[in-house]
Amino acid sequence: MKTGSCLCGGTTFSLTGSLRNSVACHCLQCRKTSGHYVSATQVTAEQLHITKDDTLQWYRSSPKAERGFCAACGSSLFWRHEEDGGAVSVMSGTIDGATGISTAKHIYVADKGDYYDIADNLPQHDQ
Repeated sequence: MKTGSCLCGGTTFSLTGSLRNSVACHCLQCRKTSGHYVSATQVTAEQLHITKDDTLQWYRSSPKAERGFCAACGSSLFWRHEEDGGAVSVMSGTIDGATGISTAKHIYVADKGDYYDIADNLPQHDQ
């Protein structure tokens, strides 16, 4: 089991089972919500247990997806897509301690910021 939280601790969670390796998303929405790009693992809805939701808010960022964030400190925590069968992306940096995962690939690199390069030789996908 892994645990995680937002910066202020107003939202906490635990994750059970295996975690997918992280995917780095460079799309405009992820850049806007994080200030850079997002790195996220993914779990099934059954693997995510919200243990404290005092500050958890959801924002519908598109007709088919929503983002979970802390209304107090602003931490970006989750991303849910209606077509993923209940899967929830969990921002990798919100997990406490060692995650046991690594970055697998980069997506939406066609939308990445011009102020950085991707230089890790991992697979890159335009969309």
